[in-house]
Amino acid sequence: MSRRTVMRGSLATAGVLGALALAHTLRRIGARVRWPAERDEYRDENFALIDEDDAGSVLTDDGVSLATRTYGDVDAEVTIVFVHGFCNSMESFHFQRRDLARRWGARVRMVLFDQRGHGRSGIPATDSCTVAQLGRDVATVVRECVPKGPVVLVGHSLGGMAVLAAAAQFPELFARRVIGVALLNTAAAEVAATGLLQWLRHPAMGGFRLAVRSAPALVQMGRSASKQLVTPLLHVSSFHGPVSPTLARFTIMMIDRTPVATVEKFLKTIELHDESAALPVLAPLPVLVLGGAHDMVIPFHNSVLLAEELPGSELVKVGEGAHMPHLQFPEVTLDALDRLLARAGFDARGGEAVGG
Repeated sequence: MSRRTVMRGSLATAGVLGALALAHTLRRIGARVRWPAERDEYRDENFALIDEDDAGSVLTDDGVSLATRTYGDVDAEVTIVFVHGFCNSMESFHFQRRDLARRWGARVRMVLFDQRGHGRSGIPATDSCTVAQLGRDVATVVRECVPKGPVVLVGHSLGGMAVLAAAAQFPELFARRVIGVALLNTAAAEVAATGLLQWLRHPAMGGFRLAVRSAPALVQMGRSASKQLVTPLLHVSSFHGPVSPTLARFTIMMIDRTPVATVEKFLKTIELHDESAALPVLAPLPVLVLGGAHDMVIPFHNSVLLAEELPGSELVKVGEGAHMPHLQFPEVTLDALDRLLARAGFDARGGEAVGG
């Protein structure tokens, strides 16, 4: 065995061990997090509601099958397409699916889907796990699932980045079909420059990336370290303050179901993404920018910067929110989405659309 091979193996092992040590620290942080609650208002909540909607699938341009669920009739006045975040699934929009149906009834149609590598969708090749490809996936879902009528896109975290990527690549789609956009807890660029995602630049992350490249026997160990680094971050940062224990369990289970391979494949693209080219495309549209004051993953400052680039947008700061305000404070998110729809020309109180 050559000296270079030995050195590579030693460095790779050290990197993975460093990643695991960092993971242990994060798990200890997570262990100190408590979700105190005087009551559990969601003890009897049907978090499987989305499973009652029409199931389908969409085949992407590179052959990955995306699982979809659809509520409502194709002739509805407006279709809302939801794009979930990293290590989430379409179920993360449970309350929006529930509450918009209650408030809007047959006037609204909703399309939800699992992003590639997440939930029930297919496992993609590593080189296709890019924000640009996620943008193409969004465009494909709109084309296949929303054959006619106006569209509103709602993206959370990585899903917001995917919506921005779709705008950058398909400006004609946004000019012709998209009448409003909601960007929840997301950023156009520099997502790893602030907040907990700075851990993506931690030397331990470079260590197990080296392991993947240099020591094939350690690949699975490196992937496990990836997940052990990322999932505690998401556990810790999902909520702030008291939250329903049932809701907390639902969220943690959703995060933990994300395959190890998906976590590892998407880390680099999240660190490098820059979808600033999308901002001029969104500028003419009604846009909602919403973030949590206590979001440690994508701090609210990112939402402020995003809104500054979209002067006509509404900026909503959820004062007690963290990275998942649409789950912890669904009423705030619902009201903000209603205002977005109103600015797009619809009135949730009933009757005909109030705009063109």
